[in-house]
Amino acid sequence: MFIQLHETPTTPPKKITKETIEEEMGALLKKLRELQTKLYAQSTQSLLIILQGLDAAGKDGVIKHLYTGINPQGCQIKSFKRPTVEEVAHDFLWRVHPHVPAKGMIGIFNRSYYEDILVPAVQKTLPQEVLHQRMQHINHFEALLQDEKVTIVKFFLHISAHEQQARINERKINPDKAWKFEPQDDLNLQQRALFTPVYEQLFEVCNEPEWIIIPADSKWYRNYLIVKELINALEGMKVAYPPKIIV
Repeated sequence: MFIQLHETPTTPPKKITKETIEEEMGALLKKLRELQTKLYAQSTQSLLIILQGLDAAGKDGVIKHLYTGINPQGCQIKSFKRPTVEEVAHDFLWRVHPHVPAKGMIGIFNRSYYEDILVPAVQKTLPQEVLHQRMQHINHFEALLQDEKVTIVKFFLHISAHEQQARINERKINPDKAWKFEPQDDLNLQQRALFTPVYEQLFEVCNEPEWIIIPADSKWYRNYLIVKELINALEGMKVAYPPKIIV
């Protein structure tokens, strides 16, 4: 699957309005909650949601919104930050596997093992052959998870340079969002053009399951698409309540 991000929209189609989406969202969240309950009760498979995107693309916002429609008891979240000294001393997937959701659970990765390709590729700290090997290891890892009945849904939150700049600027001036700002944000914005081809390579090489590109400039449309995709995924898993046990 070859995707060119500069040709991929970051905004909703003009015919779709926020008001229409908000009217539909209540029913969608109810449906998502019902499907999650069946997944939890059935307890034979799990759902792993991977959220990737440039800084300020809205990964935290997506998680916050999803928690309005799912039961926290059946969900776990893992945010992958810069590897610790202990994690660096192991293979790059060592820190990931313990956080894969157990059967019956939904797991959300805020960033993921894909950072271990993106960051060294942009910073040029690893040779290309090592990065290629890591992509193949990821393909094998995801194949293993799917064989073990873990459905993986991979989202890339696609935000425009203009909107990304506006959100980072807001972090600088809004006291309620200042805690999110790091000096690295400005550098990452400047390096946006370096991250893009690496993501495009990941979309092509690590494509089973395929990536879902989410236009992320409008938060309401971003959340709507993600909820719909998760409903589709859970319905495809054929989650159902287990049969009654008659004593």
